[in-house]
Amino acid sequence: MALWGTIVNAAAIIAGGLLGLMLHRMREGIRTTVVQGIGIALMVLGISMALKSANFLLVAASLVVGGIAGELLQVERGLERLGGRLEQAVQALSVLLHKRGTTPNEQGQPADGQRIGRNKQGRIATGFVHTTLIFCVGAMAILGALDGGLRGQHDILYTKALLDGFLSIIFASALGVGVLFSALPVFLYQGAIALSASGITGLIEPSLLSEIISQLTAVGGILIIGLGINLLELRKINVANLLPSLPAAAVAVPLVHWTMAWWTGG
Repeated sequence: MALWGTIVNAAAIIAGGLLGLMLHRMREGIRTTVVQGIGIALMVLGISMALKSANFLLVAASLVVGGIAGELLQVERGLERLGGRLEQAVQALSVLLHKRGTTPNEQGQPADGQRIGRNKQGRIATGFVHTTLIFCVGAMAILGALDGGLRGQHDILYTKALLDGFLSIIFASALGVGVLFSALPVFLYQGAIALSASGITGLIEPSLLSEIISQLTAVGGILIIGLGINLLELRKINVANLLPSLPAAAVAVPLVHWTMAWWTGG
């Protein structure tokens, strides 16, 4: 079953997120230190992935083209808007649950339930956007989904599920329930790759497919470096607007290959 590895991955994110929510009483200092540690680890992982490509010019061109497309499409704003809607839904539910037995005080200040709901605002969207990008942008997501679709093997996604589940525990304890919602885009993203992968073997020769995966890994690594920088709060990078760089890289490889073959007459 092509989607089995993806299903396990999404379930691990939900299970880890639920466990993380139970640890919400973790000290703020511990949360901050753990998130910073993950940010550093992501940067190291991203560097190792970025070095997989031997054609840096193609990687840079993919980032430029993808960045322009992402800005025009406003990908990050769309993700933030979706996260904001999730915030409103969770906030409304929180206020509803705390409404019984709480009333506004004499100064017109919001009731306890309303304050609790507002304290959640911001963290839910942050958790959703950050973890969605972390879980979707990476070599394991692409390679695992391709392996599941092409060969029906899910070892890569099983390993990714363990990693994502652990990260979900940490992120959910620090950033809240928005982490759980990231399981849906992970399922859709990896599932789409897995389902479409079955037709790839008939269209692309193995050597070209290997080169495409290499370029995707390198571009994904650079995006993961950006995520690490964001988590460390060194600088705000619109990583989501760079996501179109991945399909740009996938298209660029065969385009360059065919162009070179035509130019050399072979």
